[in-house]
Amino acid sequence: MATRAVYKVYKGLNDIIGRMPLAAHGATHPGRRPTNEDSLLVDAGRGLFVVADGMGGHNAGEVASDLAVKIIGAFLHDGASRSPSSLDLAIKAANDQILATASGKPDYAGMGTTVVAVLLTDQQAFFANVGDSRAYVWHVGAVRRLTRDDSWITAAMEGVGDGSALVEHHPMRHVLTKVVGLRPELQPSVAEFDFHAVDVLPLCTDGVHGALPDAAISDMLGSGKSVAEIAESIVGLAITRGATDNVTAIVVRRE
Repeated sequence: MATRAVYKVYKGLNDIIGRMPLAAHGATHPGRRPTNEDSLLVDAGRGLFVVADGMGGHNAGEVASDLAVKIIGAFLHDGASRSPSSLDLAIKAANDQILATASGKPDYAGMGTTVVAVLLTDQQAFFANVGDSRAYVWHVGAVRRLTRDDSWITAAMEGVGDGSALVEHHPMRHVLTKVVGLRPELQPSVAEFDFHAVDVLPLCTDGVHGALPDAAISDMLGSGKSVAEIAESIVGLAITRGATDNVTAIVVRRE
């Protein structure tokens, strides 16, 4: 099936977080799917970046992912506390809203979404995730995955290594153990990480990492191109290499 050559593009170039400028760009594409249930938020002015991959029938996945990025963005408004606990509470607020929305509409029953979110300040960097959307960081020529997939195979293969071919290509790799909007009790994974000048930070859905190995992602991150070129190249290459899901990527760089 031919892919639709239509991209939603989101930019935030050279906005200032404290004294540290950020360049950021996001792109999403339905890939080989008839609809796009991915959503994203690029807010370089607040140092907030979110990717969500929705699931559920009757377009409910699109509703869930859209709610997630909107609630997280609203929760982390200008002047809000900027800390790991802020990201944790923002995702829990999104979880509560998705559950409440689903309870009032039978067509939305069972809808949910993955979430990976990053909050950057001049001095600190935090990430939080639920599900299998991922964040990486590229530093001096090497890429490192920050997040750990909340999936059945990751739990079953504990100790094998996140990047092993057995884990990455296992037929059960898409069976998730944690989703935003599935249950009232939710504990996102939240942590601080190092993000230096000229480092590159990509966030992506499984439409990207299911089609591209870490080495291919690393090559593009280290290409020296603009964040816009890198984000669109990641999405385009994932589609070219047979991505069967929606494809979304955000790329952020400290300038």
